Amino acid sequence: MNRVVVVGAGVLGACVTYHLARAGAHVVLVEGAPGPAAGTSGATFAADVTHLKTPYAYYRLNRQGSEGHLRLAEEIGGPRWRHPLPLVQWADDEDGQRALRERTGRAREWGHDCRLAPASALRDLAPAVDPAACPADEIVVHSGCAWFDAPRFVRALLAAARRGTVETHYGAPVAGLLRDGERVTGVRAGARTWHADTVVNCAGPGADRVAALAGARLPLRQVPGLIATSGPLSGQPLTAILSVPGLDLRPTADGGVLALSWEVDARLRGAADGLPQELHRRARDIVPGVAGARIADARIGIRPVPLDGLPLVGEAPGAPGLYHLVSHSGVTLAPVLGRLAAREITGTGPVPELAGYRPDRTIANTVHDENLISMNRRGARPAARHGSKRQAEV
Repeated sequence: MNRVVVVGAGVLGACVTYHLARAGAHVVLVEGAPGPAAGTSGATFAADVTHLKTPYAYYRLNRQGSEGHLRLAEEIGGPRWRHPLPLVQWADDEDGQRALRERTGRAREWGHDCRLAPASALRDLAPAVDPAACPADEIVVHSGCAWFDAPRFVRALLAAARRGTVETHYGAPVAGLLRDGERVTGVRAGARTWHADTVVNCAGPGADRVAALAGARLPLRQVPGLIATSGPLSGQPLTAILSVPGLDLRPTADGGVLALSWEVDARLRGAADGLPQELHRRARDIVPGVAGARIADARIGIRPVPLDGLPLVGEAPGAPGLYHLVSHSGVTLAPVLGRLAAREITGTGPVPELAGYRPDRTIANTVHDENLISMNRRGARPAARHGSKRQAEV
């Protein structure tokens, strides 16, 4: 039986744990926080933005991840974490509208379910939206999208995984790695040690620290992101995911909205002073019902962003036995990356689908993922090395 230690109980750690357990491995999951999904996975917008992913191979990977949520829901059952809704986009000037049309045409060529529609369609798609907030004559509607309750997803995966040979240990930050020569053979957390054939580094924004314990480096930066959640709206609930200039909005399970803005993120300097209120103001300018709802929660998550925007999957040179699994857009990608990584770890050789995502690949100066290009253009800043109070300890 394969013995595997997984470091990190976010979406990627939970998903690879589930698939490893299904493959018959003995899995020990260690997490520095008091419980699962306590770091970035619990402080994320968590919507399917597959339509923004480029190049085509990465779009396909994200699409497989999105479809993987449907398969996992059938396998696992239990509380629903995937909430299907249309995603609506518009731009605020002609250049932006032209770019949207071009992206929509490309996405349709790739088989993505999206269309152009008159702005008047907002009345039916999202009656909670103020029509005057949309300055464009047309909008883009992505019909097959969804938002995800990431903490619920993680809990469902781990509950299912524990039907196999799985141990979970929380409040156990990894302080060292066990070695036999170059090979990583386990982890040390406090006074505890766990031996393994493979250690899987799913530590998210802390993944570079875990890699450094083995003398390895990951081409990774940490980008802070603020989300603010309102209480239930007083009027119509929001019935679409919105990705519009200066703001992204989606509903919450209790009838509120969750807001994110890369423009606001660019102003983060460690603390979120006043910025949740700015998100609330932007949200109510688009959805008037937000005005009567208080800010229920605000969190800073630290996004682990590979330098070229593409996932880091596999071993790095000089540290065999330490398998890295780190990505931006982890909620969407977790079903496919967790499945493929588990297959590689418990199988007999490399998985071809992961060949383009190895940690030791040559990282070009060009960022490939259009979603990340857009995030950079809007001014997202690398995090300070100390992270934030919401970052999980690993």
